[in-house]
Amino acid sequence: ILATNTSFLSIDEMAEVTKRPEDVIGMHFFSPANVMPLLENVRGAKSSERTIATAMAVGSRIGKWPVLVGNCHGFVANRMMANYGVEARNMLIEGNWTFEQIDAVATKMGMPLGPFAMGDLTGLAIGVEARKRNGTFDPETVVQDWLVEQGRLGMKTNAGYYDYTKDRKRVPNKDVMARVEQTRKKLGVTPRDMTEQEVFERLFYPVFNEGFKILEGGFAVRPADIDVVLVHGYNFPRVSGGPMHLADTIGLPAVLKSLQGYSEKNPGSAYFKPSQLLVDCVKADQPLAEFWAKKQQPASSKL
Repeated sequence: ILATNTSFLSIDEMAEVTKRPEDVIGMHFFSPANVMPLLENVRGAKSSERTIATAMAVGSRIGKWPVLVGNCHGFVANRMMANYGVEARNMLIEGNWTFEQIDAVATKMGMPLGPFAMGDLTGLAIGVEARKRNGTFDPETVVQDWLVEQGRLGMKTNAGYYDYTKDRKRVPNKDVMARVEQTRKKLGVTPRDMTEQEVFERLFYPVFNEGFKILEGGFAVRPADIDVVLVHGYNFPRVSGGPMHLADTIGLPAVLKSLQGYSEKNPGSAYFKPSQLLVDCVKADQPLAEFWAKKQQPASSKL
């Protein structure tokens, strides 16, 4: 078989230029691959049952947690967490919170790192070249782009949102926060008070919502698969049961109400628009796990 570790490229586009598209599959490992246990096996439109079974068996044999997912942009884990960082950066400009304080809300919930510390760990230059090509790289009004322009690429340069000591201890940098304040002024933003609850909801409710949309689209077999993906791919706190279980625990009516409110205030942020599946669960007065178990659908062509 031909297996690719790509994070975002389309498995189907790769398969179409081969003579054996049925033997092509994604095997997406998570960095650092020798530590992170998740393996997303990404089924293409023409991946054969034999190819899928082989990929799943290989994952188990090398000690990973293989989960079968569908072929969409970002697959499951990266797609779900994409807006976690986006909304953190929005709140940094909009509210009177520092990046350390926003990170602290995430770690209080059980995440090993907040969104800004995680960005420093993975590297702030990811996607920069693409943004430069499409004209969206803007150091004047985007703090992360300014950091990259200054050579503050994250932990690998010992400087990103935070400074880093030789033993990798995070240290706040006054110049970075001063740049945040300058950016607010350039954008005409007067920072407002935010509650810890609002910061929590805006970080994590879009993650829940994207999980519902992934299930809707047929890119995951069941909610528990999504929980496994986030727990073992992003170190989502295991005690929470994973994002979909946590959404059920919080209560889907409360999640829906908050998403509707944020969507009305931020109509340009599609990740706040509630998934129809979430709406259906609330209408049925059932948690996702119960609703999905009873939902009888024909097998998706994507999985």
